[in-house]
Amino acid sequence: MAIRSNSAAAITGSTEAPAYQPNRLKAIISGSMGNLVEWYDWYAYSAFSIYFAPVFFPKSSATAQLLNTAGIFAVGFLMRPIGGWLFGRLADRAGRKFAMTLSVLLMSFGSLLIAVTPAYEAIGVLAAVLLLFARLLQGLSVGGEYGTSATYLSEMATTKRRGFYSSFQYVTLIGGQLIALGIQLLLQQFFLTEAQLHAWGWRIPFVMGAGLSLTALYLRSHMPESVAFNPEKGTAVLKKNGTIKQLLQHPKAVAIVVGLTLGGTIAFYTYSTYMQKFLVNTVHLSKSQSTQITFVSLLIYAALQPLFGLLSDHIGRKPLLIGFGLFGTLATVPLLTTLSQTTSQWQAFGLIMLALLIVSGYTSINAVVKAELFPTEIRALGVGFPYSVTVALFGGTAEYVALRFKNAGNESYFYWYVTGCIFISLLVYLTMRDTKHNSLLDAAS
Repeated sequence: MAIRSNSAAAITGSTEAPAYQPNRLKAIISGSMGNLVEWYDWYAYSAFSIYFAPVFFPKSSATAQLLNTAGIFAVGFLMRPIGGWLFGRLADRAGRKFAMTLSVLLMSFGSLLIAVTPAYEAIGVLAAVLLLFARLLQGLSVGGEYGTSATYLSEMATTKRRGFYSSFQYVTLIGGQLIALGIQLLLQQFFLTEAQLHAWGWRIPFVMGAGLSLTALYLRSHMPESVAFNPEKGTAVLKKNGTIKQLLQHPKAVAIVVGLTLGGTIAFYTYSTYMQKFLVNTVHLSKSQSTQITFVSLLIYAALQPLFGLLSDHIGRKPLLIGFGLFGTLATVPLLTTLSQTTSQWQAFGLIMLALLIVSGYTSINAVVKAELFPTEIRALGVGFPYSVTVALFGGTAEYVALRFKNAGNESYFYWYVTGCIFISLLVYLTMRDTKHNSLLDAAS
């Protein structure tokens, strides 16, 4: 297998294989760029759903059509736990590189299917069925992507800079959304009319996503295997890796992953993915204005991640998590209430940036915190599976829950819902140990 040619000693953390020293930067770039393409494909759906919602569903109110696409967006998240389990198992048995390469191929196929699916007027309900199938494939792929890439970047990073290097997972995750929004801005401002975007222009980003996946495939096929994963252990040993039975031997770590993810994921999807629709549907800005505000705020947000990651390398992970939990609990309702009533684009931008600054305390370091909780033989599954379950139940449904409350005339209930989830996570942050000082990445496998 290709992974054997890049095998390293069965070590982790501070004892690092010399052969990997010149390849560390290449590995982190390759892993991050593949992650970028995967998340671009994933977020293109959300960014362009304001245009293709009427294409796949019968004519109704704008909120109802968005509700339908948000429902499929949420259903796609239901595949993420399966992806977290399947690809986590593959990564712990066959290698991080193999699982990451396979996931990007699956994402490419899902994007291509969305791009070529005919409209509701042409094939009726089958259009929505094909959209759902494509989204399920993408959910399976991205469910596996998070755990394997978080594990890979954490294992390839140096001991003193794990927070910094692993933060690039969210840089590229946010970068994927930025590329989707950037393409949307270019199409809106320079190339297509509003009518053309609604008719066929929304298909362009999905064609591009399928093509970009070929670049990600090339990068991942040439990156080195993780320092920690050791295929020389033999088939019999590796077959014991990545099992649910093995994962359940770490109940406290699993519970911490669920608890620390709960508030973070719903806050992240509220202020990044859902916010574009919130600005149009609640604040009543134009689609172009909402795209511009979302793009600029996410660009700054992406730049903040390495800074917060670097800070965690100096002061620990726990203070950043507590900061997010505390300010998120106190500020969510006032922030969203004020935002819903504003008429100023600049005020909307400032409020969103304040929210994203708070959320950075979670997003910048959550990957490395989870990786530091598990030993090598179960790390990819331990990071990916409980995380994906939590994201499917809360992060993936955030947009749907928000729109349901709005449709029922009780939009402010959603603000309290987000607050409650963040408060639960705050309790976890206050009681957990700081993983920087108790990292299983530093233990021999």
